Amino acid sequence: MSEELTADVAGVAALGEPVRRELYCYVVAQGEPVSRESAAGGTGVAHHVAKFHLDKLVAAGLLEVEYRRPPGRGGPGAGRPSKLYRRAAREIAVSLPERRYDLAGRVMAEALTLVDRDGIPVGDALHAAARETGRRVGRDGPVDEAGGRDAVSGVLARHGYEPRTVDDQIVLTNCPFHRLAADYTGLVCSMNRDLVDGVIDAICPGALSARLDPGPDRCCVIVREP
Repeated sequence: MSEELTADVAGVAALGEPVRRELYCYVVAQGEPVSRESAAGGTGVAHHVAKFHLDKLVAAGLLEVEYRRPPGRGGPGAGRPSKLYRRAAREIAVSLPERRYDLAGRVMAEALTLVDRDGIPVGDALHAAARETGRRVGRDGPVDEAGGRDAVSGVLARHGYEPRTVDDQIVLTNCPFHRLAADYTGLVCSMNRDLVDGVIDAICPGALSARLDPGPDRCCVIVREP
């Protein structure tokens, strides 16, 4: 399970507690930052209970905090600013097995931008966009001193591919784009291969190669030496 998915699962799990979930829904529904007192009054819980659960929601990344004085109150003697809670900007999505349709959407949006801007064929644009996205994914990952195969596997694992080493190749046991690949197999599988090749380009160019090798219950791409 990738670190991002682990964090998302923890965030969703934080809403499993009924009082916490009610406080979260109250804060979100207000449309502006709210105080602990307002949240407590709006949900009918004690102030100390509201504080406990609101801070748990902050720790889970679901709410954010800001400090503000009431309008018209400032300068010496105005007291400390009020602690206000608002919905966090962070997006949370959980799917099991892990899916990354956001990544596919980004590739396709960049491809359409290339088509519109440069007038190149859609297939060429998708190839270029997927490859460049893969390079960014590879560059943005944590530095792995081992490099090579292990580093590529680590990056792919963080993006939902569930890589496993089988003999001399890396088999990707999960497809992050499963539903898209089922409906648009040729298009999405080629995009997927180019994306994985981009990851390889960023980490160990020339040492490994992504190839299409469809098999049951796994990604259509495998990684092996050229």
